Amino acid sequence: MTVSSFLAVVVGSYLVIVALAWSFQAKLVFYPSSRLTATPADIGLTYEEVKLTTSDGVGIHGWFIPGPKRAGSPAALFFHGNAGNISNRLEMIRIIHDLGLACLIIDYRGYGRSGGTPSEQGLYRDSRAAWSWLVEKRGCKPKEVVVWGRSLGGAVAAGLAAETSPGALIVESCFTSMPDLGQKVYPFLPARYISRFRFPAEEYLQRADSPILVVHSRDDEVVPVAFGRRLFEAAPEPKQFLEISGGHNEGFIVSEEKYIEGLRRFLSARLGQDIIS
Repeated sequence: MTVSSFLAVVVGSYLVIVALAWSFQAKLVFYPSSRLTATPADIGLTYEEVKLTTSDGVGIHGWFIPGPKRAGSPAALFFHGNAGNISNRLEMIRIIHDLGLACLIIDYRGYGRSGGTPSEQGLYRDSRAAWSWLVEKRGCKPKEVVVWGRSLGGAVAAGLAAETSPGALIVESCFTSMPDLGQKVYPFLPARYISRFRFPAEEYLQRADSPILVVHSRDDEVVPVAFGRRLFEAAPEPKQFLEISGGHNEGFIVSEEKYIEGLRRFLSARLGQDIIS
């Protein structure tokens, strides 16, 4: 084989890899599971099944868990990461409840019992439907709602907060944008140029006018802590940064004491000491 033929094979193979990466991006971004394996009742919490309809007619499923103190408790609107479904988030639901907050958690389209197929714009529509249900149907005051997201959910939460001005915004273990993360994970690909998903969390944070808490683990092996630092730098005041330890999916458990104390300080300052346990 001549040098030119060898180079042609290498270039051709690389272009095939790039084309496959472009074509199958959705499978690299979204890892939904349809089977619910548990409910809040399994950790001793009462809950309400919630069914929403988005602006494009997709049915969304979620749970509403009342706060422990009173019907008018401030509420967390929680958006999970890109894998599994809400039944894998019972530990997070428990933490939110123990902080004295009610909680609305939803499954994005294509996840759990929600209809449809995941997409970037679809997830944003899902978040808006959840906000509308919590504020308009449940009667929660916008300034007593904490919009809260982890990993991919951090970008969804930031996008919603930029539109709605909630009482507070919490972004955990999140990237600056999907192209930035793709370039980090796949340095051999032109990820910034072929990415079909943006999820520009950094841009959304710059437009948010709510108090912001950025949480990130220094040990995060999926989204390096440098991304969290960049998000914090981009965010307007008032803002706080909470550094924890542990891996991407279990840092909040590994660092539970520090994590909960940091959350409690932030929420008490923003929502009032008397309503956070």
